[in-house]
Formats: sequence, structure tokens, C-alpha cells
Amino acid sequence: MQPAETPSPRNWRLSGIIARSVGIVAIALGFVIGMYGLDHPESRWLQTALGLLMTGMIAQGYALYCSIKRMRELSS
Repeated sequence: MQPAETPSPRNWRLSGIIARSVGIVAIALGFVIGMYGLDHPESRWLQTALGLLMTGMIAQGYALYCSIKRMRELSS
């Protein structure tokens, strides 16, 4: 017999902290690699930097979503 699966509550605070940290690191790396990519436009570094910037912005958006969900859970 299988044990009953109860969904564990989502830890929105931890998810938000992780997403915010990943976002900050990705954006910082995107800017640093982007400066190198602008000096060497024939290389693929500029596209890599744009991808990192986009990833960082998506991570920051998810961190905002986690913060909003956490505030709604705390207020209810």
C-alpha cells in the first residue's frame, strides 16, 4: 500500500531568495561579458551576454512573483 501523498507547502521566501540571487549574478555576468562582446563583435560573447541579461531579468520577475505570493499567504 502506498502512503498518501500530501502536498507540502511551498516555501515562497526561499524560492524568492534563490531567484533573486541567480538574477543578480546573471545580470552582473551579462554586463561584464557584454563589455567584452562589444570589444569583439565577431565573437559569440555578445549573444551570450544578452542571454544572461534576459535570464537575469526573468529570474528577477520570478522573485517578484514569489514575494507577492508570500505576502498574500501571510495576509490570509
